[in-house]
Amino acid sequence: MAGFGFTPNDPDDPNENQNRENLEAMMRQMQEQIKAQFDQLGISSGLAGLGIPGFGAAPDGKVEALPLATVRDVAKKFTVAQGSQPLGTKDLTAINNACEIADIWLNEATQFPATSSSAPRATSRLDWIDATLPGWQATMEPLAAGLAAAISRLLDDAMSGDNEAQESPIPVAAIAGLMKSFIGSMIATQLGQAIGAISASAVGAHDAGLPILEPARPLLIPENIDLWGADTEIAKSEIYLFHALREGAIARLFEHNPWIVSYIRSAIVEYGAGIKIDLEAIQRQAEEAMSNGANEISIALDAGIFTPEETPVQRAALSKLETVLALVDGWADDVATLAAGDRLPAITALREIQRRTRATSAPAQQLFKTMLGLEVSPKLSREASAFWNHVRAAKDIAARDNIWSGILPSATELLAPDLFLASTEIPDDLSGMLG
Repeated sequence: MAGFGFTPNDPDDPNENQNRENLEAMMRQMQEQIKAQFDQLGISSGLAGLGIPGFGAAPDGKVEALPLATVRDVAKKFTVAQGSQPLGTKDLTAINNACEIADIWLNEATQFPATSSSAPRATSRLDWIDATLPGWQATMEPLAAGLAAAISRLLDDAMSGDNEAQESPIPVAAIAGLMKSFIGSMIATQLGQAIGAISASAVGAHDAGLPILEPARPLLIPENIDLWGADTEIAKSEIYLFHALREGAIARLFEHNPWIVSYIRSAIVEYGAGIKIDLEAIQRQAEEAMSNGANEISIALDAGIFTPEETPVQRAALSKLETVLALVDGWADDVATLAAGDRLPAITALREIQRRTRATSAPAQQLFKTMLGLEVSPKLSREASAFWNHVRAAKDIAARDNIWSGILPSATELLAPDLFLASTEIPDDLSGMLG
């Protein structure tokens, strides 16, 4: 088996020394690339794996799977660049009033009670990052852990099966540390960029349909709500109420159904656990980059030379994630619409704006396209909304909400709600099943 690197270790190969030099050049280039990216963002960086502090390392010096400080720094740099207005007294009053009214209306539209938290319900873009950061880390860390584990397996295989690799002048242990640190910092940088971008458009903590606030509670960004409704003549009070209804509904769902939080995160865990790295593909890409010079190395790194190939298990995990996110979004739409009733004259127009926004710049779209290459289908969210509406009309509010405590429908079953309901019902007379 080849030692870790991009070419086999062959003592009779006249190009072996050149191969080692190429690998070392690749490692140096990787170090320079990530450092340059951090410097461009104005973030203090280094390489923990090579003894330079700050790169993927926690304060105690241990390498983190997903460095929280890096995520925070990158996200805030992006947010500051886009601007973040401080909260004003009018903002706080408007949000608090909207949330109080929304809670009363939601009591009539869902069996899940209001959240128990008394924390503030309005926030600025920058404070939203601080409030949601632990949730982002808990949700997305399995990606970094999965890549780090894949790197470890790759190195273990290389070292255990090749004595020459262990005697190689190439510092494999240092490379291992560098790779793990690089992966964690790379994902942290991507996540920070995604969070920073989301902070400029998300109207609330649950706008992406993800459980990123613990404990779950409504948390709205008035600056972004104002931007959301800037091109409409709908009254500001109606716009605030609409978003308070949606935000409050999802917060109730997550607080009173903690297994859904685990279900969503388990899909990302399954995706991360399924990561496998194709050494031959990396070797081929690296050799091509090396043969074309330093500039091509930079391009290869930026394009994702270490991006793993997606497996069937990962595709299943992404499908699971996409479906549950659509179910959350569709359920919130049905609950908010029912709660508003005829008390929000512009509810139809508000829902249409929300759907258009979802189709073009939804927070979940931004995040998962960046991190997983997943594009959550707006069509699936519409189908989920129709599914929940049909169940409620055919049964009642309790029957709709009780679905969350059982087996969730698949993407296909969203199109056949009656068949799904029939499959979940237990016959009154079981004698026919026993005969």
